[in-house]
Amino acid sequence: MSDKPSEDSSSTPEVPDDVWEQFARANEREAPKEPSARARMVTERLRQQEARGETPESWRPGPPLQDKRRGRRVWTVLGLLLALVVAVVALKPSLLPGDPFGSGTSDSGAPLPEETAAPTAPPSAAAPATPTLDDPFAGSPAKRWADGKAGILAPKAEAVGGRSKAEVAQALRLTRELLISSNLDPATLRGERPEAALNILDPKQKDVLSGLRTALSEPDEKHDPLSMFTRFDPDEVRPVGDIVKVRGRMTFEAGEGAAVAVHADYTFVYPVVRADGSTEVTRIIVRRVLDLELSDPARYDITPGKLTVLRHDRDAGNSACGAHDGWFHPQFPSDAPTSAPPSGPTSDPYDRSEDIREGQDCGTVSRV
Repeated sequence: MSDKPSEDSSSTPEVPDDVWEQFARANEREAPKEPSARARMVTERLRQQEARGETPESWRPGPPLQDKRRGRRVWTVLGLLLALVVAVVALKPSLLPGDPFGSGTSDSGAPLPEETAAPTAPPSAAAPATPTLDDPFAGSPAKRWADGKAGILAPKAEAVGGRSKAEVAQALRLTRELLISSNLDPATLRGERPEAALNILDPKQKDVLSGLRTALSEPDEKHDPLSMFTRFDPDEVRPVGDIVKVRGRMTFEAGEGAAVAVHADYTFVYPVVRADGSTEVTRIIVRRVLDLELSDPARYDITPGKLTVLRHDRDAGNSACGAHDGWFHPQFPSDAPTSAPPSGPTSDPYDRSEDIREGQDCGTVSRV
């Protein structure tokens, strides 16, 4: 019997042969096919194994296909991100913190952490730049140092050498006040008498206090106020802005005779311009090392609550040699030589890894 409709049917329109054949072939493709005998046997055997818990590992259901695709997409994205990071770091390694490749340089503008131990080397070279009124610390490693008082931090006080925690804290506080009054107070910087600093010192230590008072009134080569105080002649220079960069540390230990001995080592960087209205900026770098004591008034003839000075040394980078008038005289790049030529060795005024050296004021500085 043919699948083709009868040709003598009068009620049904005639269907062309080629159209009918296409319909028949499509019907044959879409019709469900009955599994072969072998397929039925394999299916039944697997069903029995699964019921006994013996389903082969390769036949057990795995994660959905959608989960697999999502996992592949995640790894693809992570791989692309990693490749991008590697490419950026290869172009600019300084983006990594801490200079992991040992290049010794960094253009990071992030502030440095507090100095808690003596450095072992000078600070890395900063990117070359000329200081300006808008950016007076350009090209200086001090650009990442703390601003003013924030750079003078006292360590946590603890009882030591028979002195209480409160007495140690008092010695540290007085040392900090002395450093601020002597090196950061605008009145001191412009040459006014630093009474706040003088009042911290023990009046019974007459050789130090009377010597400083004489130096402030009648400075000369033997009586130099710059040994303790930072001062600039306001008729010569004026500060650029109100920020002085500071870096250093303060430590304490038991002194002799139940005293608290405080050691302070700080470097101050001052940007200045000429007082005549010039816009050329230079910097002067002053480092100070102080050894102070707060002694026991029950054992020594001292004034309670006042500091005794054991040492007060300083270096000044980029100041004129041979001047003994009680002022620092910063040198500008455009200056013609007017003072005594440098007689000391070349040194880095930012180097805090070594102790102060005698006569370094009149050496040549490697950078300002």
